Amino acid sequence: MGDKQVVAIENKLSDSTKLKAGIFFTVVSGISALVGFSATLAAAKRQDAKYFDKGIMNATPTQTSGVQLALRALGWGTLYAFAGTGILAYGIWKCAGVNNFEEFRYKVGSVLPKITKETPGERTQFDGLTDLLNYLQTRK
Repeated sequence: MGDKQVVAIENKLSDSTKLKAGIFFTVVSGISALVGFSATLAAAKRQDAKYFDKGIMNATPTQTSGVQLALRALGWGTLYAFAGTGILAYGIWKCAGVNNFEEFRYKVGSVLPKITKETPGERTQFDGLTDLLNYLQTRK
C-alpha cells in the first residue's frame, strides 16, 4: 500500500471506532495484567503455602503484612510508571512542537531513518550469529 492509501484509510476511521479500539486494548491489557498477577500469586502459594499464609496475616498488630506491603509497593510503582511515561510523552510532544498526531507522525518520520525494502539477492537467513557477522563484514 502506498502512503496516500494508508492516510486515506486512517482518515476514514471515525472517532467512535477509535474510541472502541482504545477501550478494547485497555480492557485486554487490564485483563492480561490481572491474570498474570493472579497466576504469580497462585504459583507462590503452591510453592510454600505456610509462609504465604503468614505473609497475608499480620504477625503483630504493629507490623504490616507482606501482602499490604506488596500492594502499597505495586500502587506506588504503578503511579511512578504512569507519571513518568506521561511526562516523557508530554516532553517529546512539546519538543516536537506539533498540534496533532498526524503532524507528530510526519515529524518523527522525518527524523527517524527510512526503512528500505529488501533488494533481490540479499540474504535473510543465517546459520548463526557468526554467519551474520561475517556476512555484514563482507557486504559492500
